[in-house]
Amino acid sequence: MTQPAFDVVFRAQQVLHDGSIQPLEVGVRHGKIAALEPLGTSLTADQLIHVPEHQIVLPGLVDTHVHVNEPGRTEWEGFDSATRAAAAGGVTTLIDMPLNSIPSTVNVDALDLKRAAAKDQIHIDTGFWGGAIPGNTNELTALHDAGVFGFKCFLEHSGVDEFPKLEPEEMQQDLAVIATFDGLMIVHAEDAHTLEQVRAEGLQPSSKYSDFLASRPGEAESVAIQSVIDAMRATGARAHILHLSNADCLDQIASAKAEGLPLTVETCPHYLTLLSENIDDGKTAFKCAPPIRESSNRERLWQGLVDGVIDIVVSDHSPSTLELKEHGNGSFDTAWGGISSLQLGLPVVWTEARQRGINLATVASWMADGPAQIAQVEHKGRVAVGYDADLVIFDPEATWTVDAGSLHHRNPITPYDRKELTGQVQATWLRGKKVDFHTPRGQFLRS
Repeated sequence: MTQPAFDVVFRAQQVLHDGSIQPLEVGVRHGKIAALEPLGTSLTADQLIHVPEHQIVLPGLVDTHVHVNEPGRTEWEGFDSATRAAAAGGVTTLIDMPLNSIPSTVNVDALDLKRAAAKDQIHIDTGFWGGAIPGNTNELTALHDAGVFGFKCFLEHSGVDEFPKLEPEEMQQDLAVIATFDGLMIVHAEDAHTLEQVRAEGLQPSSKYSDFLASRPGEAESVAIQSVIDAMRATGARAHILHLSNADCLDQIASAKAEGLPLTVETCPHYLTLLSENIDDGKTAFKCAPPIRESSNRERLWQGLVDGVIDIVVSDHSPSTLELKEHGNGSFDTAWGGISSLQLGLPVVWTEARQRGINLATVASWMADGPAQIAQVEHKGRVAVGYDADLVIFDPEATWTVDAGSLHHRNPITPYDRKELTGQVQATWLRGKKVDFHTPRGQFLRS
């Protein structure tokens, strides 16, 4: 008797492959996509998955901006809860940020501690960013050799004292080192000195969202981004701007790219969907830095994505406990700044994109293939032969209402609570096996 050719075969009317939706059979062998053939080829397998006609097979998303917070602040989130939430949202690869855990990932010993904490807990494939802080320049090469995907720095206070900001001159020194091994610096681009000047003029956050917004002006982003561009020009290093919120920066970014500088840029679901005009005073679930801005700014961010000035969309999942978020107290001054959305990014972005005539293939390029390419995560982000069989079955027409308490996130707070969304993940497959949310099958990724 002939043995089946594949471990799993997906038969689907709609598979996202090579930028378009096609009727295909996807053959999986040893966790890799081994064949893509027209539907009706009748590939044989130990397991056949017949995908309903109205559902689409997408590549697993790659979220390169996640704060997992373990070890040290596991009550905020942790590898088990974060990777379950990610899988439920169609994310099959995440890269964990170096801060909010204790210790921060600023040397190899800290990286080893983080891997030890994550071991046997991860439901999806997981990699790590290193950190660039004052005084650890000599650690960067060793961290790179140990497999981090790049280095994060802040140009403004990070929110936690154990991860200090860099001055622009220090960032340039680190970029010169990173350029020697063609590494990547990812930058929280708000200029500390601009923000200090605003505070000196008496603009302080309060329980009013308008005060918080005024205390984080867009100019802080543009000044910081210019310092990144200048440092790139001086060193030849690659750099990536995190969570762009100020659309006024699009022209300077476009100019830098036209100059040939290896600059990439991300924005996040909350900047593409939420509006400052709709944030009530005291609603600290919406607090993040840089802040959510007004409607006209949001529209220009969408245009920046469509034009290719902004490259990708990732979550910046930055959770905390309810107590730290001061749920109900309402002070934007003291509440933790961060949006919890790891499980929700795909439907949140799709809900908005479809209303703008943007197709699902484009959304997937921003949230799967694009992040994989920028972080140089191999064999991820596409439905293509030779890639990992990380697949998401997505119903693009399903409507549902977010219930913060039913999400896999450790703490039940998100600005999307009670929001109706269109598009729902039906199942997530990691390396050819369906994620069951009980058996952690994720693997560690190295650069």
